[in-house]
Amino acid sequence: MQSHQNKTVSVQSITPFNLEDLLGRDPIVIDQANISNQLLHKIILITGAAGSIGSELATQIASYNPDKLFLLDQSETHLHELDLYLKASFPYLEIHSFVANVTDAIRMNEIISSAQPEIIFHAAAYKHVPIMEKHPYEAIKTNVLGTQILADLALAYRVGTFILISTDKAVKPASVMGATKRMAEIYLQYLGSRRSGNTRFIITRFGNVLGSNGSFIPIFKKQIAAGGPITVTHPDVTRYIMTVSEACQLVLEAGAVGKNGQILFFDMGNPVRIVDIANRMIDLSGLQPEKDIRIEYTGMRPGEKLYEELLCVEGCTTTDHPKIRIASVAPISFIHVEKMKTLLTEVLQSGQTDQMVALLKLMIPEYISDNSDFQKLDKKGVSNAK
Repeated sequence: MQSHQNKTVSVQSITPFNLEDLLGRDPIVIDQANISNQLLHKIILITGAAGSIGSELATQIASYNPDKLFLLDQSETHLHELDLYLKASFPYLEIHSFVANVTDAIRMNEIISSAQPEIIFHAAAYKHVPIMEKHPYEAIKTNVLGTQILADLALAYRVGTFILISTDKAVKPASVMGATKRMAEIYLQYLGSRRSGNTRFIITRFGNVLGSNGSFIPIFKKQIAAGGPITVTHPDVTRYIMTVSEACQLVLEAGAVGKNGQILFFDMGNPVRIVDIANRMIDLSGLQPEKDIRIEYTGMRPGEKLYEELLCVEGCTTTDHPKIRIASVAPISFIHVEKMKTLLTEVLQSGQTDQMVALLKLMIPEYISDNSDFQKLDKKGVSNAK
């Protein structure tokens, strides 16, 4: 049957479509005035600049005429490609690209001290849930300690605004990735609560970004082009979705209007079943679900939830923009945050994966693992699953 499908579907027969067609809602539009006022003639640094979000951020920011744009990523090839593209598209803009790793404190100090950025957009992170479930060391080192290094330097060099790109997976985390992003949020909220510097620390959360590197949309496109099947983990799995452009507009608007320590997110409407997106993609491609392309269920992957939490599960308040919300997170005890770096560094040096995750669970009590070997570290019977 599969060979028959592969014969009947050719790449030429697939109709192109826009990612916006998959949203099931109108795209969110942001007033540009706030963003323009924030970015005009500013010195801006973007970490993770070569990634899906980082490169779109860099492109959008460049159009607002900043004074200088500093791009930082550890991916040499993608950074080089972005550098060439931006310099060709914005020939009058001063652009500097650095191949560097955010976990290298000496290198970060060297770059930030020389660049003297006024705004830092921190997009560098490990984001793939199943992979980070296998590699907690890397998730903690980059997502937590890397963020702490940059945030501390932002304070030291009086950076005006520091914006963290976070995720809906930081809400009641069920995975190592989600927990490390929540840990990074907590550190920024702690620095913001101290009011001891001139830096505004702002956090943005969003759901799955359509078409981003490694997301399900490019995978589904390849699977359709190959004649199927499309692989979906579970028939009921749902996600909040948005476009790359929307995600970056949220980040830029948050930088303009956010207050110190706030977590901002878009009201993205109702979550969408992934299988419905798969069927919609088949339809939009000019093909018929199950006849031309079938869907195959593969089972939940390590650390994945069936349903993502509402971004304002803790409660939320509105802003001047009808689609932007502020998450009202539960009060956090910051007593142990100063010790956090030391403890995390020590546990990384131990090389004991279970100890690393156990420490995250100690620091984030609502972190309950799903579909993971680390469920053994939770109290019996406790689960984030619905």
